Amino acid sequence: MANNKKTEFPKEDQLVSEFTKLLAHPARLIILKVLAERRSCVCGEIVEVLPLAQATVSQHLKELKLGGLIKGEIEGNLSCYCIDWENLERAKSELDFYFSQLINLRSDKKENCC
Repeated sequence: MANNKKTEFPKEDQLVSEFTKLLAHPARLIILKVLAERRSCVCGEIVEVLPLAQATVSQHLKELKLGGLIKGEIEGNLSCYCIDWENLERAKSELDFYFSQLINLRSDKKENCC
């Protein structure tokens, strides 16, 4: 098995990579929108707005929670989730900073692509 080389990259780039991976599926983007609109939500309500099976939605919720963009509690048969606003702000700041760096690295402000 090949070694994971991610750790050889700068920590800032690893962090941006993890945040973008969390946002790489449209279902996760919709989940974040639903949670932002409703302030909190049970898993069943999220399943109703997505064209996905409950198990698939649960997997996306798990990924968002592991990545720190949402928080959640399990109470009996219900799971309640909400956005972790502090971590979401951090992700936004990291992404803004990353893209600002790219723009600043351009040799000139004109397009010079092939």
